[in-house]
Amino acid sequence: MGNKRIDDATGVETMGHEWDGIEELNNPLPRWWLWSFYAAILFSLGYVIVYPAIPLLEKGTEGVWGWTSRGQLAEDTKAATEQRAPIMAALAATPIEKLPENPELMKAAVAGGKAAFRVNCVQCHGAGAGGVQGLYPNLNDDDWLWGGNLKEIEQTLLHGIRQPGDAHTRTSLMPSFGRDGILTQEQIGQVADHVLSLSGKAKPNAAGAAVFEANCVACHGADGKGLSQFGAPNLSDAIWLYGGTREQVMANITVAKAGVMPSWQSRLDAETIKMLAAYVHSLGGGEDFTAPAATVPAAQASAAAVE
Repeated sequence: MGNKRIDDATGVETMGHEWDGIEELNNPLPRWWLWSFYAAILFSLGYVIVYPAIPLLEKGTEGVWGWTSRGQLAEDTKAATEQRAPIMAALAATPIEKLPENPELMKAAVAGGKAAFRVNCVQCHGAGAGGVQGLYPNLNDDDWLWGGNLKEIEQTLLHGIRQPGDAHTRTSLMPSFGRDGILTQEQIGQVADHVLSLSGKAKPNAAGAAVFEANCVACHGADGKGLSQFGAPNLSDAIWLYGGTREQVMANITVAKAGVMPSWQSRLDAETIKMLAAYVHSLGGGEDFTAPAATVPAAQASAAAVE
């Protein structure tokens, strides 16, 4: 262009462009940058040829090496499955109550259960299994509504709590003593005081003890220690799922709570459920295995769940 010239200050030719007295200099790009740019072009061409890169109408180009990230994942998954196969076979062949007799298998089950817990259970029970008061129980303590040995935990995982469509789900029903007019507000206050006295949080209450005996002992027992076959909690300790103040206990007696938990047998395989049970049992509050309790008459199966 005719208006190109050499800039006096820099000695560099101008491009012939000028904006409000500002001119563009024709400084060439550094050699190292140009060679890096050309090398990147050559590398990209090689990548397109070797690896899947170009999207087509139904699928992308596969590349001359035939490698895909999905194929790599499938290979890694297959290798991991083959590596775990002996452990999974041993778990499948071992009744869960016999796991403690094989320390190495128990250790592997706890490790696998910890991984499965992070994927499936932390959303409700939390990463540390501490639960949320009023919603989800703490799995670290020794309070178990339905029993805390390995077999009972496995049963809860398999069939859930109040899971619709599962004939073997854990189910209990506590009456809403206030809402349904079974007890007066005064009686609810009296029995709440008695319940709190069982854990030393209130003074003994004769009137409340009488109400408790007439309405609550069938599920919670005369001493208030609960009956796991009913899902009835221990009222004599300091562990409260729904809160342990007088107002909270009265609210729970007035309108009963009924928590739910999904059945996992349709979502997880039997070995994973067994590993989950082993991990939960290992958290610190697991119970030893004992022979199943005698069958309880159905007429007594309305379990209270104040805690």
